Amino acid sequence: MSALLFSLIVGLLAACGLYLVLRRHSFDLVLGMTLLSYAVNLFIFAMGGLKIGATPIIHAAGSDYADPLPPALVLTAIVIGLAMTALLLALAIRQRQQQGDDRIDRDEDASC
Repeated sequence: MSALLFSLIVGLLAACGLYLVLRRHSFDLVLGMTLLSYAVNLFIFAMGGLKIGATPIIHAAGSDYADPLPPALVLTAIVIGLAMTALLLALAIRQRQQQGDDRIDRDEDASC
């Protein structure tokens, strides 16, 4: 039951992130990319196999251990995601200051 709930939460995060990425405003894009990165991080973490109380290093042959690679990958992805979010927010603020709004799909050549 908990695996089903976990997969539904990851799917909901990914769906909301994709919906926000497809919108026409830069702030929605930033939020969508952040939600997508959370969904991918949770997915990577779950694929590593969650083991509570297991040691992260093999002490003896055949002992139960937790794989240390997925948490290390997720930690690296969190740091990279934070830097990308800061960069995207800076670009969104700069665009809003220069253009007056935060629409992404503006067509300068079309006259309406």
